[in-house]
Amino acid sequence: MALPQLTPTTIAPSATDQVYEALHRAIISGQLKDGEPLRQEELARQFQTSRIPVREALTRLEQHGLVQIKRYHGYTVSGLSQAEVVEICNFRALLEGELILHAVPRLSGPVLAEAKKRCQAFAKESDAVRWGALNRDFHCALYEQAELPYHLQAVVAALDKTERYLVDQLQLTDGRAQARAEHLAILEACVAGDAKTAAKLTRQHILGACERFVAFMQASAQATAPGKPRRRPAAA
Repeated sequence: MALPQLTPTTIAPSATDQVYEALHRAIISGQLKDGEPLRQEELARQFQTSRIPVREALTRLEQHGLVQIKRYHGYTVSGLSQAEVVEICNFRALLEGELILHAVPRLSGPVLAEAKKRCQAFAKESDAVRWGALNRDFHCALYEQAELPYHLQAVVAALDKTERYLVDQLQLTDGRAQARAEHLAILEACVAGDAKTAAKLTRQHILGACERFVAFMQASAQATAPGKPRRRPAAA
């Protein structure tokens, strides 16, 4: 297995956190491909730690839908088919539309100020691996006010599974510029107290990103020579 250079960060407070953060970044960035095996002994040697922190980190990644374990095969990076990505995006559009519809009447000045701050953070960030997390931060700043915890929990779980594909779409197409504009439009509707427009724009935002991702993957599949692996082979 050809692993990327995963250097433990000095910021992480524990060995488990160090392994988790490094593997999470490698998966989100595409350094670790869908279906790639993650051997605990090899990771333990690379991080100069025991297998216990590695196992704990892999368990956390599994809970977020980023890795999976199969009998006799161990852990591998999880992958989603194109159809699964589309299904999850459709699911998100339904739930997130409802969340923001309920949230808008409850949005206070401080909450809107925080959402604006997070919107600006996404727009300014140059590290592609951070885009997914910052996108989530912006939306959740609004959704948390809806007081629909089960809806929000389901959305977070869906985002966990699709964040790396969102990063692909933003990084490999012109999607980030459009996402910035759409975030701003959603925020403006929230500031105006227009819940219906905010919900409509949120659904369009999610479904539009999904359409651009699918179009990009289909174009990539057609342009890829037979036998040459794509960056996200399981999503094509």
